[in-house]
Amino acid sequence: MTFVPVIVLAALTFAFAALALRLPKSGWALTGAALLAGLAGYALQGSPGQAGAPKAAVRNLSREGETLVETRRALFGPIPDNRFVTVADGFARRGQFGDAAGILRGAIDRSPRDPEAWLALAIALTEQADGRLTPAALFAYDRAQRFAPGNPGPSLFLGVSLIRSGRLPEARVLWAEMLANAPADAPWRAAMQERLDRLDNLLAETGAR
Repeated sequence: MTFVPVIVLAALTFAFAALALRLPKSGWALTGAALLAGLAGYALQGSPGQAGAPKAAVRNLSREGETLVETRRALFGPIPDNRFVTVADGFARRGQFGDAAGILRGAIDRSPRDPEAWLALAIALTEQADGRLTPAALFAYDRAQRFAPGNPGPSLFLGVSLIRSGRLPEARVLWAEMLANAPADAPWRAAMQERLDRLDNLLAETGAR
């Protein structure tokens, strides 16, 4: 049994993030800690010398993170302009929102007017808090809206967070205002109207309007 290849792979991963992707020094400790945690877990449970055996499929616990990343990217484009957002997305896809938030803070330090970085940070902070809208998350949503006034992403995700927090009327006002200010030919208008209609039905059922 040998763990040398695993250690070498971890070292190469850190080097790639630090040098090729130019990960800011503020994110070095976080990335290194994540790699060390992985090595520690492998040392405790890994069995590289044991023959492989098929296992039953395990429920994908990171599906929510995958969906959040893909939905955000559909509104900004398939590849973020900021390479650190791409690195953070890797953590978010696995449900490691705290790690993602740490990297995104470094991304914003380098590009303080990047709306996608701000939105990704807002989402990560909200998910890290189990869906609660913290002051830090609200601040990040505000910055995302300020730097991308024509993009529906910030209002869409903020509205979803408000609904999850039980603040349905506030979400309704936010989405209705977004639609009122949207161009008539906005490609996302029909989907957003459908979301608003479903929210209206929910408000009618609960009597929360």
